[in-house]
Amino acid sequence: MNLKNRLFWIAAFTAFFLDQLTKYWVVQTFKLGDTLPLIPGVFHFTYVTNTGAAFSLFSGKVEWLRWLSLGVSLVLIALGLFGSMLSRWDQLGYGLILGGAMGNGIDRFVLGYVVDFLDLRLINFAVFNIADSFISIGIVCLLIASFQKTPTPPRRR
Repeated sequence: MNLKNRLFWIAAFTAFFLDQLTKYWVVQTFKLGDTLPLIPGVFHFTYVTNTGAAFSLFSGKVEWLRWLSLGVSLVLIALGLFGSMLSRWDQLGYGLILGGAMGNGIDRFVLGYVVDFLDLRLINFAVFNIADSFISIGIVCLLIASFQKTPTPPRRR
């Protein structure tokens, strides 16, 4: 069987698997609120929970965010299965977004919150997780894809 948009599925599975693996490790290793400085004052692992969206946006809105995660995931799965053949950058972007949306969506449905642990203290950034990172990287990939699709105007002679 020849799977259409193979990179999409590989990216989605990899992002989902790495997200869930790292969250499991954090939950098994840390107590809520514990922090481990990897580069003191710059980058820590800090175990927190988040009832909002990526980077703690819309905190406390877990009910509609769980359904949004599910909806985004279903639309992207349909795109991968039934849509046309995507460019490499589109496959990578949509796949990473799917993996991240599924990872955070599973947390929202099962736990009622998302496990976050990546703590960039140098810029006082919200604590986030691997799924958030993959979603952000996926958006960058889609931006790259959109620049590649931009038609160039015909040259005048």
